[in-house]
Amino acid sequence: MRKLIPTTALAAAALVGASLVAGGAAAQEKTFISIGTGGPTGVYFVVGNSVCRMVHKEAAEGRKKGRKHGIRCAAPSTGGSTYNIGQICAGELEFGVAQSDWQFHAVNGSSEKVTNCPGLRAVFSAHPEPFHLIAADGSGIESFTGAKGKRMNIGNPGSGQRGTTEVLMEGHGMSADDFAVATELTSSEQSQALCDGKIDAYGYTVGVPNSGVAVATDGCGAHIVNLNSDVEKKLVADNPYYAFATIPAGTYKTTAEDVTTFGVMATFVTHENVPEQVVYEVTRAVMENLDDFRSLHPAFANLDPAKMMMDGLSAPLHPGAEKYYKEKGLK
Repeated sequence: MRKLIPTTALAAAALVGASLVAGGAAAQEKTFISIGTGGPTGVYFVVGNSVCRMVHKEAAEGRKKGRKHGIRCAAPSTGGSTYNIGQICAGELEFGVAQSDWQFHAVNGSSEKVTNCPGLRAVFSAHPEPFHLIAADGSGIESFTGAKGKRMNIGNPGSGQRGTTEVLMEGHGMSADDFAVATELTSSEQSQALCDGKIDAYGYTVGVPNSGVAVATDGCGAHIVNLNSDVEKKLVADNPYYAFATIPAGTYKTTAEDVTTFGVMATFVTHENVPEQVVYEVTRAVMENLDDFRSLHPAFANLDPAKMMMDGLSAPLHPGAEKYYKEKGLK
């Protein structure tokens, strides 16, 4: 059952808002939506909370101008991509942020690492997400296979970084047994663990720049490893959701030269059972306030609506999002 809360339940929870409207006509229910994000230091957390900020900015309650959509929004920290997709498909979340590769696999049922969810629907894409292999100063790690015999954080179960790390492990013919230790730290724990000497490296799929990465690079001299071997080239060639990416020189203190790696897109997804008008209002809130949205994180600086409705989206567009894009002549 979708978690769309009627007026009586909202009153009991002391949540206030105006009635949900369809194109300006009042509806009968107020609506609370939840957005799955990621670790509190990651860009997914910023994406989800930025969407909520735009939704609340648009709301007319208590003001003379605005949308009387009645939507209230929360974006808690979660386990990440595959967790968000699973919870959306279980009806526990209305929206979530997920890597483009896991969106693809969920819709197509092509990976056991993510819930098979043919009802998953795309709303828009956000920022590019290069995969970072971050190695401690003095670790000697200069390639993915260079992490063999080292203490490697492969990421917490349910996270996109865990899934992509496992894809790389498989491509290189490796398993967790090839590491001296394979930890399952979250994105908010891994950089400090590296600086404290508890791990030698970690993989992280994240937008650029990222404050968590800076803890390791700027804080204790860690470096980002080039990932452009034949394995990465094959992954990009064989999979439409991957592309090569560059982390520019100067992004972090130890990034003296451009780093070549591969990556995905961060995408904003929902389920076909979420009402069309709810998805329409959420899409509208972001797109009509895109300058404000861009200002909330450097990774959002180049967001372009024409690309956001296409890039990295392998699930069908939700009718609510499609309605908005058609109204604006984008589709």
